[in-house]
Amino acid sequence: MFQRLIAFVSRIYVFFQRTMPTNILIRATHARRGLKWAVPAMLLAVVYIVIAAALAQWVAGGAPGWINLLVLVCLWNALKFVVNGPITVVRMMRARAIERRHRDASSVSNKTISVG
Repeated sequence: MFQRLIAFVSRIYVFFQRTMPTNILIRATHARRGLKWAVPAMLLAVVYIVIAAALAQWVAGGAPGWINLLVLVCLWNALKFVVNGPITVVRMMRARAIERRHRDASSVSNKTISVG
């Protein structure tokens, strides 16, 4: 029974990771080519917070209560983008440092080969 539950939850997790737009965008910013877009993607958090505030006002004004679920989804997405930004900035700095080390090492080895 417990194994079936774990299998079911893992399938749902994979489904959400592959199909939900925010997860696709965050996964794209974790690739080397997308690291530079992580900080501008953080600005989407502001959009999600504004949408959540507008929906909360709407609920306070008498809209159906199930819209609170949309407020929670918007706040969750905003949190994902806020947390993703600094993480990817650190990853980008680390990747650039590695690339710089490789570039410096190859230039040193090219100089020693051409001189000798």
